[in-house]
Amino acid sequence: MYAASFRRLASGVAFIATASGGAVLSLASSDKDRTIVESLRRTIGDPTASVPPRSVQESALSGASLSNPLDLLVIGGGATGSGVALDAATRGLRVGLVERDDFSSGTSSRSTKLIHGGVRYLEKAVFNLDYGQLRLVFHALEERKQLIENAPHLCHALPCMTPCFSWFEVVYFWMGLKMYDLVAGPRLLHLSRYYSAKQSVELFPTLASKGKDKSTTLTGTVVYYDGQMNDSRVNVGLACTAALAGASVLNHAEVVSLIRDGVSQRVIGARIRNNLSGKEFDTYAKVVVNAAGPFCDSVRKMADGESKPMICPSSGVHIVLPDYYSPQGMGLIVPKTKDGRVVFMLPWLGKTVAGTTDSPTSITSLPKPHEDEIQFILDTITDYLNIKVRRTDVLSAWSGIRPLAMDPTAKNTENMSRDHIVLEDCPGLVTITGGKWTTYRSMAEDAVDAAIKSGKLKPSNDCVTQKLQLVGSYGWDPSSFAALAQQYVRVKKTHGGKMVPGTMDTAAAKHLSHAYGSMADRVATIAQEEGLGKRLAHGHPFLEAEVAYCARNEYCESAVDFIARRCRIAFLDTNAAEKALKHVVEILASEHKWGKTRQMQELKMAKEFLQTFKSSKNAH
Repeated sequence: MYAASFRRLASGVAFIATASGGAVLSLASSDKDRTIVESLRRTIGDPTASVPPRSVQESALSGASLSNPLDLLVIGGGATGSGVALDAATRGLRVGLVERDDFSSGTSSRSTKLIHGGVRYLEKAVFNLDYGQLRLVFHALEERKQLIENAPHLCHALPCMTPCFSWFEVVYFWMGLKMYDLVAGPRLLHLSRYYSAKQSVELFPTLASKGKDKSTTLTGTVVYYDGQMNDSRVNVGLACTAALAGASVLNHAEVVSLIRDGVSQRVIGARIRNNLSGKEFDTYAKVVVNAAGPFCDSVRKMADGESKPMICPSSGVHIVLPDYYSPQGMGLIVPKTKDGRVVFMLPWLGKTVAGTTDSPTSITSLPKPHEDEIQFILDTITDYLNIKVRRTDVLSAWSGIRPLAMDPTAKNTENMSRDHIVLEDCPGLVTITGGKWTTYRSMAEDAVDAAIKSGKLKPSNDCVTQKLQLVGSYGWDPSSFAALAQQYVRVKKTHGGKMVPGTMDTAAAKHLSHAYGSMADRVATIAQEEGLGKRLAHGHPFLEAEVAYCARNEYCESAVDFIARRCRIAFLDTNAAEKALKHVVEILASEHKWGKTRQMQELKMAKEFLQTFKSSKNAH
């Protein structure tokens, strides 16, 4: 068995070496494109820049008429939809985007938080000599590097440890991960390497030295690198960057129906409902892009009730545990569990996130993790840790839906695509779905290319998003937090209204720097000058000032928008999020001029939302 595995690995190395010769990806751009990127850089990188108010964005959408339509209307404000809006706006096109809930409210905020090329896909490519799978890995590794460079304050490289309990496993994983390095080529983050059992335990103190059956001993580990991100903040950054580039983006705005031309039956617009005000209006566009993720079939059915489904939903369940489960700078990957899935355990925002993917599920707007899935994750990581793993340690648990895609025009639909699919099965409606977070940018590029072809649009330039950084990235570097700590104080308002200055401690400064990048100074200014320097929850670095900043600058329109997508407290610690709710609502009420009735509604909806996160408190 071992000899056969090594023969396959050897043939895989030759296969990769041959394939990689033709897989050099060009990053060349014209002088015109470089000039455009520099102009966009000045706009997006302006530390005083502000996104247009929500009312202005809604007016721009409602003002798009049949005689003066948008070039593109994007349905869906997840990573792909926001990426499409940014790509199209930076090509000089007139763009609108609507999202029925909030930016990143669905799949894009419920990911594994990994930016990865796909080690599993590489394994399949090697053993099956499958160039299609290998092409996916090449492509994802290029986009991985690009995403980290385009949002450096929100993304970083993360070493991941693979435990080995025999020398065969050591050699097998070492060779496989060296192939991963080889495929990455110039896009390599850091070289993978082997660590002895002693070195491994020093790097990961909670790692078990005995195998799950206690008859095997840890031989060593192989550590490789992938990327990690704060997913919803990248998504919100995409939407805000698109708005700064000229796109009219509107969250909490739902497509009620599509508008079709009476003669040609081409999709020419949509009826939109503002879910905050209840107001409805029509907006027109030369092309509508359907980027609704797991819900793209329901949008397609608005255009054609007979359209064949193309989404096969797959669930990923994740739990959050205290920080002592994993060291700050090292993740743990279990490459194959008893049912064949991968389980990971990673440090994330001061906690530990553990989870798995690829479970069949149904499509729902608020997916809940099943207790058996949570227990499966706990049982699996128990086998690899030397500490007691307890259900009572689960601070938060959530489920996300990945939209695996089938091409409805294909004759054989047995195999689900891990790649993305772009199609126009109804004139004027371009659908983009499938793929993964890591490749959102190239997915958006392909969707905009298809829309330009469909609508015979005339962009002013080619795609420039490959080298375009997101808002907050320009002028940021990893030491920026030190300047925040030195230059600002956190002024706290007492119950009696007295202002009491306090230090901008390292934890708060680092959090602001990594969450807001070069815009962190503006948040710190609010904390200092408006007396909003208190922490929202004990043990967490989130400040009152962030609520005000997000309401003013990031289209934060509800309490859930803040606790789930602007700061991540709902995902990190459900009970702490519930305790912070009242104060979050009070600050938002001050910013948005809410009355008592709206404040009560917000509290109720936020508490209902938190009930879908199965922490130890609300497990049953």
